Amino acid sequence: MKTVKKRTTPTVLTDPTIFKSYDIRGKVPDQLNANIAYAIGRAVATYLNPKTIAVGRDVRLSSDELTERLVSGLTRSGVDVIDLGLVSTDGMYFAVGKYGYDGGIMVTASHNPAAYNGFKICRKDAVPLSGEKGIQQIRDIITTGDYRDSSGTGKVIPRDIADDYTMHALSFVDRDKLFPATIVIDAGNGIGGLTLPGVFGHLPQRIIPMYFEPDGRFPNHPASPIEPENTEELRKRVVEEGADFGAAFDGDADRMFLVDDKGRLLGGDVVVALVAKALLQKEPGATILYNAICSKMVPEIITKYGGNPIKTPVGHALIKPLMKEHNAVFGGEHSGHFYFRNNWFADSGLIALLVCLEVIGQARKPLSELVAKIDPYFRSGEINSTVTDAPAVMKKIRTHYKDEEPDLIDGVSIDFDDWWFNVRSSNTEPLLRLNVEASSPELLEEKTEEVLALIRGRKKTKASE
Repeated sequence: MKTVKKRTTPTVLTDPTIFKSYDIRGKVPDQLNANIAYAIGRAVATYLNPKTIAVGRDVRLSSDELTERLVSGLTRSGVDVIDLGLVSTDGMYFAVGKYGYDGGIMVTASHNPAAYNGFKICRKDAVPLSGEKGIQQIRDIITTGDYRDSSGTGKVIPRDIADDYTMHALSFVDRDKLFPATIVIDAGNGIGGLTLPGVFGHLPQRIIPMYFEPDGRFPNHPASPIEPENTEELRKRVVEEGADFGAAFDGDADRMFLVDDKGRLLGGDVVVALVAKALLQKEPGATILYNAICSKMVPEIITKYGGNPIKTPVGHALIKPLMKEHNAVFGGEHSGHFYFRNNWFADSGLIALLVCLEVIGQARKPLSELVAKIDPYFRSGEINSTVTDAPAVMKKIRTHYKDEEPDLIDGVSIDFDDWWFNVRSSNTEPLLRLNVEASSPELLEEKTEEVLALIRGRKKTKASE
């Protein structure tokens, strides 16, 4: 089909900051609306010059309208759209990789509140667009109106991927090793409530569902399990039901967190360690990536079991290319994103959960015992501080610890053997994010206060001095 560039009237962006480092995201309709969705469809067609784009959406109340206008922009530009309907983000990545489409777009704001929505975009082979490699260019095409035009209109072709994706996810484990556990799963009224039942219909586990009813208002709690308050009910339910463990998914079901049999929320890095151990037993010597915020136990476990650990910056658009560059079998983030080589290097919370099921089944021990054997550390969790001059604060921190060698892979990390910390800037807000890990609760409290005092410009309290 013949295509040419055609300058049209530029779309007015009320807030260009919706074009972020890893995706496009904003509040509807103040920052993001149907007109902008249409323009994004035109701009993606112009930037990627594709023949086919797979489009999926989550359950948010604004997703239908935004998807309709996004698809109109794509087909207006001569692109055939494969309509995946309601799918998880990892399902969209699967479709692009499996069926060889030229790219994919997921209409979702992931874990953000109900008023938000957005677009996660990838090119062929499920390679994500990032701020410097695609997102900014799409923004610039919209602001100039320099769109691709076409002599014809693209078609919309519905496709149901549920069965194919279910079989793909199950291919990562030996189903004979998945013991008949009782699992409480909180889908958070997100897309997981639609995708998970089909998978577990093939498995011996007893599932106790929480909030599997899709509801784009997220009426029970935000679909963001990284915040402990959003898993409080799940943690109680695991204990009350005497379940083997629990799992929580975010709004678009690509992130997953575990709750152990004692009702404790486990960090994403604990899952990274568990999955890394399992995969290294299948592929000794493999390379595994982990981001700069993960616990020290992650590289320790990878090394102990004969793997090659490589630390990376935070963010899927950065990790996925590094996964491919190093041919890594697996990669993981503290934020609950888990990447698999045999999944086109894309992330999948579902696959990570299935691998953890296999790990627990083989061990025949409670999840709490498995974690106790690999995790001797204590962590602060991510602590955010609003600052007016992030670079100046980062410089102050480096000056204060000038006798130590900093790791600058992502922000500033400094390791003192019995404790370490990372401070990095938010990509979207005037925030510094602090993570501290230590060998004891007392040391963790002391050192967290020490670094926070530097960030927030105040003296340490007497209790911490």
